[in-house]
Amino acid sequence: MPDEAAPYTPYNTFNSRRAQMFPALTDAEIERIGRFGTVQHYAPGSCLFTAGQPGPGMFVVLAGTVAITQRDGLGRVTPILSQDRGQFLAEVGQLSGRPSLVDGHAETPVEVLLIPPDQLRALIIAEADLGERMVRALILRRVSLIESGGSGPVLIGAPNSPDVLRLQSFLSRNGQPHHVVDPEQDETAKALAVQYDAKASDVVAVCPSGAVLVNPSEGALARCAGMVSTEEFDEVFDVAVVGAGPAGLSTAVYAASEGLRVAVLDCRAYGGQAGASARIENYLGFPTGITGQALAGRAYVQAQKFGAEMLIPSEVASLDCTRDQPGGGLAIRLTDGRRLCARTVVIASGARYKRPAVPRLEEFEGRGISYWASALEARICAKTEVALVGGGNSAGQAAVFLSQHAARVRMLVRGPGLAATMSRYLIDRIEATPNIELLVRTEITELHGEHCTGLEATSWRRRNGGEVETHPVRNVFLFVGAEPETRWLAGCDVKLDRHGFVLTGQGTTCKIPGHVPAALESSIPGVFAVGDVRAGSVKRVGGAIGEGAAVVAAIHQYLSGTQAVA
Repeated sequence: MPDEAAPYTPYNTFNSRRAQMFPALTDAEIERIGRFGTVQHYAPGSCLFTAGQPGPGMFVVLAGTVAITQRDGLGRVTPILSQDRGQFLAEVGQLSGRPSLVDGHAETPVEVLLIPPDQLRALIIAEADLGERMVRALILRRVSLIESGGSGPVLIGAPNSPDVLRLQSFLSRNGQPHHVVDPEQDETAKALAVQYDAKASDVVAVCPSGAVLVNPSEGALARCAGMVSTEEFDEVFDVAVVGAGPAGLSTAVYAASEGLRVAVLDCRAYGGQAGASARIENYLGFPTGITGQALAGRAYVQAQKFGAEMLIPSEVASLDCTRDQPGGGLAIRLTDGRRLCARTVVIASGARYKRPAVPRLEEFEGRGISYWASALEARICAKTEVALVGGGNSAGQAAVFLSQHAARVRMLVRGPGLAATMSRYLIDRIEATPNIELLVRTEITELHGEHCTGLEATSWRRRNGGEVETHPVRNVFLFVGAEPETRWLAGCDVKLDRHGFVLTGQGTTCKIPGHVPAALESSIPGVFAVGDVRAGSVKRVGGAIGEGAAVVAAIHQYLSGTQAVA
């Protein structure tokens, strides 16, 4: 008999990559970066930074010892490590002054070099070799905090309840550490739920600051957790990018790296539809593939490195193109009532998956109906049968990913096959996966269940007149077509094609005599469009990133022209 297999140990970034997470700076390196900060002193027991409060920047320890601990929102404190001379204290959030995720206290008299966020970004760019090591360490520290689940908001509720899953998905997509506590398994969590009169179906969110919310919206949780600022926007940005998918993030990286003042807004999370891709294998430079969320996460950090202001989540309500704002800028109004002014606007709001005309569909969204296939959804679907609707690349990637967890994946497509809409490598993989069943010319007809308990069964029928089949499928994933996200442009008179996509370049005309729109410019001067939202785009990640890079040249040309006139 073979020996019993050793128990599975999950991959742990803290243990496996500790040397990269906590590199020590030499005396010579500390001297090189001295010009970017100021020396500060702290007495024993003093707090350098507090979880939930905006971080002052990066600390470099010159003398003494600092203890790093994490709190879970329920009062439980876990030591992480102590750091002394040569160590730098920060994680990736400090690139933009985001709230700290851990606590730092002086164990002894401490002398540190404090480098504020703007100077930290300047240091990373000026000192390329040091900057590379630092950025890698900052990213790995955030990854480790996400894995540990000991920092950030605490979600108290039944682990598989719809509202817990909704908020957990939101935090995961934004790279925010958090963890879920089942009140039936934890007396402290149970007592807190009782204190706030939470029902069994409710979720109680405890923020790092100690604030408590019951059944919060994603925006309310984001504000409570300090993910987005609530301050008014006093400056006029050079570029406002609406949408943080590949096209929007590419625009932000290239524009900010060339010295433009950039703001990026997205109503939910960075990554867009591409963020839902379980594995992208045909993107240049990644022969083994990369998840859409990982690719977007790297671009998100890269944009912050160059100083782009990331306002996520922030939902745009409308665009004012009258240029009656200070400095003649365009005005973006947010749903929270704030206004942001910019000299140019890049429409990168992408497209959303269509909602099939199925009765009760909205009732079961988040309760069995999903537009996203992440590890969270895969865990819920483990060893069950699922249905997936759609025949594009995103649908294929999701089907292959889910097949590794679900007992069976039924792919439902309206057409006769996948060849016209999906890359060949994905078709081959689907055909080679025994637990993926392709049902052509098939569409869902009915959803069964109750709102409180979620989807319990799904019915579908062949379009050529076949009988209705009903199966105990409790999870359905929709990757059907795309509708452009352009409703917020209604008051600006940006010209759209008959499907609602933004017309650009030679495909449109400008109302201002003599102004010829640039290749990626809309009918409104200074308003550009890139990625899936643009009419004629190739609807591929590589194409979106290329358009994001190309539009920056047109922005420079436009800004130089307006400045010359001014």
